[in-house]
Amino acid sequence: MRISQPDPATALLGLRALKTIASASGAIGPAQRALMEAARRVVLRIDADIDALPPITPAELAAGFPSTEIRQQFANGMLVVALADGVPSRATVAAVEAFSAALAIATPELADLRLLAEHHMLVFKLDFLRRSQIADIMKNQLEQKGPLGLAKSVLTMRGLMEDPAVAARYRAWEKLPEDTLGHSLIAFYARNGFSLPGERKGFPEAGLYHDLCHVLGGYGTDPEGEVQVAAFTAGFKRTRPFYVVLFAELIFSTGVNMRPSNEDFTTVGVLGKPGVAERMFAAIERGTKVNLDLSDKWDYWAYVGLPLDEARRRLNVVPANPAPG
Repeated sequence: MRISQPDPATALLGLRALKTIASASGAIGPAQRALMEAARRVVLRIDADIDALPPITPAELAAGFPSTEIRQQFANGMLVVALADGVPSRATVAAVEAFSAALAIATPELADLRLLAEHHMLVFKLDFLRRSQIADIMKNQLEQKGPLGLAKSVLTMRGLMEDPAVAARYRAWEKLPEDTLGHSLIAFYARNGFSLPGERKGFPEAGLYHDLCHVLGGYGTDPEGEVQVAAFTAGFKRTRPFYVVLFAELIFSTGVNMRPSNEDFTTVGVLGKPGVAERMFAAIERGTKVNLDLSDKWDYWAYVGLPLDEARRRLNVVPANPAPG
């Protein structure tokens, strides 16, 4: 998932559209404003006063957007802005739909946005999750461990059983040298009180890449850190990467719990905190430089015995940059 920089005229049209969507239900939300300001500075790179921007019609926007790639990028941006300050209103969703139709962009994410705004929560979650990275993890777990392995991992994640044999394989990483990726992950788990695969409430092995990305990227487990690790993952993920960004935004900025586990912690408006939106964009850019899709059956066993810096070098996890460009 790459973020392209449009030419200044196109960028200004897009920023006007984002403002029009953010204003559809009244005053612009604080997270919406922070997102637009961050996009203006580090992605669009234009000088504009958001408050002074006039609204724009869908037809005007489409006339100035010839590139399919840029159209899709702005359609994604509209969804992120719509969800930034909580569950969007029907008026906000209608504005997103009108602009997307004018750009000839029709995506499942947009249909899910309508379901959320209309509070069809069960249908929304089921439809969203079946296309998300959670579905990819379960599919990979099934392919790698078989039906019984998948069933055990789900029951373990829900805290209903444990698999000591699986847990022991990962607990052995504790004996690796302290500077290795594997030992660093065990230390990360200990600091945060997390369970290993095979332990009660531990995540399936096919999803372990998420926590390894926390360690490789140096991202925390607070809402800001989770948004960054999701953005970093979207950067290297080759299949439906935008769902990873939306998944984190829904939990930490919209306030909707999308997790398949029993954990139900959510927050609203995290993208409005100073610097969070900029760091999200930076994490996407950083993720695009990783030379493997770590979410697609990555053989992390070949890396866990390496020094952490060496693992980063081989995967091309470059040093974190506070803002892209």
